[in-house]
Amino acid sequence: MNASRPDGPGGEGVVAGGSPEIDRLARSVVESATDRGLRIAVAESLTGGLLAHALVSVPGASLVFSGGIVAYDTFLKSSLLGVDAGLLLERGPVDEEVARQMALGARSACAVADGIVGPAEPGEPGFGAGSPRLADLGVATTGVAGPDPDPQTGQAAGTVWLGLSADDETRAVPLRLRGDRSAIRSATVAAALRMLLERLERG
Repeated sequence: MNASRPDGPGGEGVVAGGSPEIDRLARSVVESATDRGLRIAVAESLTGGLLAHALVSVPGASLVFSGGIVAYDTFLKSSLLGVDAGLLLERGPVDEEVARQMALGARSACAVADGIVGPAEPGEPGFGAGSPRLADLGVATTGVAGPDPDPQTGQAAGTVWLGLSADDETRAVPLRLRGDRSAIRSATVAAALRMLLERLERG
């Protein structure tokens, strides 16, 4: 499975589609987030859980990975992640602002209790815990894996937006990828991990 270089703005560098590259990037992300005491959440559309899978495949991921939402259907991007419904209706799911809102929504959708201390007292639901902690970093993937164009907007296969949200920024990065469906999805995961790692290393 070989993914090509991404074309267009924001797609600089080689995006590898092979699992060794994804494994290496995922390990680096988990190690870097662990060193910094940060938690990560993901919101996925075209990657369908592959990004979460790459992260949880790394031993020790539980220290940094809060969870993920696979919002494959457009409606779920609004109902689970808080993406503006009017925006989705007007522009469709493959959009810069949609990617930003997905990344931001993942941080709150995957908030975890800060300081879980174990089972609650008898008769109390859930676990004894501190206040909810938003994920420090949210990453989102939305795009057209192909082979057909996006049914709502007609955007071509390989059109992808990555979203990234942190306390000091929420932004989106476009990718223009070539290859078959599997290659585009794998290349998206690698690009998302690389973007996340660059953000972690920047501090």
